Amino acid sequence: MPRPRQFDEAEVIAAARDQFWRRGYAGTSIDDLTAATGLGKGSLYGAFGDKRELFLRALDAYIGERMHRVRDELRDPRRPACDRLTRHLRAQVAATCADTTRRGCMMANSAAELGDSDPAVERMIGRAYREWGALLAECIGEAQRDGAIDSRRDVRSLATVVLAFLRGQEGLRKGGVKPAQLKAGVEEMITLL
Repeated sequence: MPRPRQFDEAEVIAAARDQFWRRGYAGTSIDDLTAATGLGKGSLYGAFGDKRELFLRALDAYIGERMHRVRDELRDPRRPACDRLTRHLRAQVAATCADTTRRGCMMANSAAELGDSDPAVERMIGRAYREWGALLAECIGEAQRDGAIDSRRDVRSLATVVLAFLRGQEGLRKGGVKPAQLKAGVEEMITLL
């Protein structure tokens, strides 16, 4: 009979997530994961299968947390749609600017590293970006109905532009662009909308 697990699975996944987030999939070894999680190789393999499966679990947990925040920001029933959209843009850029180590978004990093070579990663991230885009489109459409955004503009196209802007801001930050410039950029994007 197998022994019961002596660890908190969510804590192990969080520790692995932070390791993968910091070093990437290829840059993270099994030894790195054992050091980060405190588990031996046998326990890691026994609980998670292999490095890739642990990575997929960590990425899935990250995406779940990230998309939960996005949904909360864009669907807050206490605020008008334009205010929700504006707050979302500012919050995303503020988080990007607060990332002093410039590790970026694990989802974006994983897409860049593995999106074209690992179908499971591509599906996970693609699903998240489709949801994010749909949430943006929903909020923009509501803001159009409220008269805050020009109703002649295509909702899906605007949502794509906003999502590309947010992902681009992160790429700029990772490349060394200063927070003041990113914050000025988000204010311009808000004005353009």
